[in-house]
Amino acid sequence: MHTELCDRLGIEFPIFAFSHCRDVVAAVTKAGGFGVLGALAYPAPQLEYELKWIDSQVGDKPYGVDIVIPGKYEGMGEVDPVKLEQQLIAAIPPQHRAFVEKVLEQYGIPDLPAEEKGGSDLLGWTAATAAPQIDVALRHPKVKLVANALGTPPADVIERIHESGRLMAALCGATKHALAQKKAGVDILIAQGHEGGGHCGEIGSMVLWPEVIDAVAPIPVLAAGGIGSGRQMAAALAMGAQGVWTGSIWLTVQEADTTPAQREAYFAATSADTVRSRSFTGKPARMLRNDWTQAWEAPDAPKPLPMPMQYLVAAPAAARARRYGEKGNHLGFNPVGQIVGRMNEMRSVKEVVYQMVEEYLAAVERLDKLTSAQTA
Repeated sequence: MHTELCDRLGIEFPIFAFSHCRDVVAAVTKAGGFGVLGALAYPAPQLEYELKWIDSQVGDKPYGVDIVIPGKYEGMGEVDPVKLEQQLIAAIPPQHRAFVEKVLEQYGIPDLPAEEKGGSDLLGWTAATAAPQIDVALRHPKVKLVANALGTPPADVIERIHESGRLMAALCGATKHALAQKKAGVDILIAQGHEGGGHCGEIGSMVLWPEVIDAVAPIPVLAAGGIGSGRQMAAALAMGAQGVWTGSIWLTVQEADTTPAQREAYFAATSADTVRSRSFTGKPARMLRNDWTQAWEAPDAPKPLPMPMQYLVAAPAAARARRYGEKGNHLGFNPVGQIVGRMNEMRSVKEVVYQMVEEYLAAVERLDKLTSAQTA
């Protein structure tokens, strides 16, 4: 299972693990995979702190950082993050704020105490807010890859990554997007199927993966979307992928910073309990179906706003839901893929990685036996 991309990055297993939790990133990297820290929620100073900690844990092993610069979003062109957030907040229609208050009142969620209010909700959803995160990432030599989670990265970002000697990766959900990323100079394409958690497209993994692999060859492709076992990894590599990009399965490991309520919700869910919704970010994202997602599907609900304006509506509501514990558990943002139906127990990162490797080897052995039987 050692692919050309493993040699290029200096890793043992072609298992790429996306997580917002530094402990997961470090543990996957130490276990022989390639951890990728989601930088979205981190202001630059905090991201610097997180990357320094990962550096101290992984020895000489490489890891990556994931940013989010959508190909299209409201406020494109504004380079001042403060001005951008002010413009976006001012543009939020009153009916959207009123609807959110109605939902929170319906479930008995009070407002936050005054001392807990303030700060920015914009996060790294834009070029203006992602630029400082890139600056931080490029100060860390062990960061060997920067991935963009939504669309083709801006040309200046790709240029900066290449000039630093690093690889640029990007997620895509359709072949036309993959071709655009190839043309732009992206080094690694991550083909994410409809089953995946978070932002995802319309095409299922088994159809998408070989389409993209054939369309962009010889550029390496990582298969993503609902992967949680070595059998799935064997299928992806058999199609020509050079590795797998995983995310959801790390939400319930021992090292994850998932809250107990979130973890229990994941454990209890089946693969049929997710929904693809615009209710949190403004773009289609797969998450656990709950009262928040259902509320935005009601006949009286306004249409979700474009990214990142919808998040500026949803983030304060999610903060209130988290603050008030049990009252707000059914209104939280729980992004996860359809693989959640197999996420039924807590294991360590090392156990997950090694089980994937063992399952992969067993799957390959089964295929070898089938081939041997036919040629005997």
